[in-house]
Amino acid sequence: MNQYNQGALRRCWGALRRPSVKYSLLTLLVAGFFSGILFWGGFNTAMEATNTMEFCIGCHEMRDNVYVEYKETIHYKNRSGVRAVCSDCHVPRDWTHKIIRKIKASKEVWGKITGVIDTKEKFEGHRMEMASREWERMKSSDSRECRNCHNFDAMSEELQRKTPYKKHMAAKAEGKTCIDCHKGIAHRLPAEFEEDEEEE
Repeated sequence: MNQYNQGALRRCWGALRRPSVKYSLLTLLVAGFFSGILFWGGFNTAMEATNTMEFCIGCHEMRDNVYVEYKETIHYKNRSGVRAVCSDCHVPRDWTHKIIRKIKASKEVWGKITGVIDTKEKFEGHRMEMASREWERMKSSDSRECRNCHNFDAMSEELQRKTPYKKHMAAKAEGKTCIDCHKGIAHRLPAEFEEDEEEE
């Protein structure tokens, strides 16, 4: 860094550290407080906008592939009228995990920008990789997003059919999580996964 740049950096830093002559500390604190509220409100609004179904299916890669499959599942249409949208399953509700997920999701945006999954054939070619990554994420969080709606302890032996109830209680006893048994519940399983299952 040359002397001119060093001098400019020192002057800027000095100006930031120097007490204000024009404004009182109270004015600066109040202005900072309201600026923080505006920034946080704008940031949070933008974050929530990226959790909507419209945003998620805004690109043809999602709209023409996984969205079409999802519309045929119980998470889209069911007797109770409760619909789980993309973010209910793929985005944590708590702020810290939500931010981490959004940062990791930028890799998916990169796939869109670079054309890695821009055709149906390319999407299918990467489906197993994408599904495996999502299954691993869900397993590592003990299917946190599933448990926003589903909970072993809330399952009623009287209301649930016998076979599913027994399987759920066995899974609970074995320390299994939702995604261990429910891969493919909202999206078609990758062809490679089906082949692996047939070999067993």
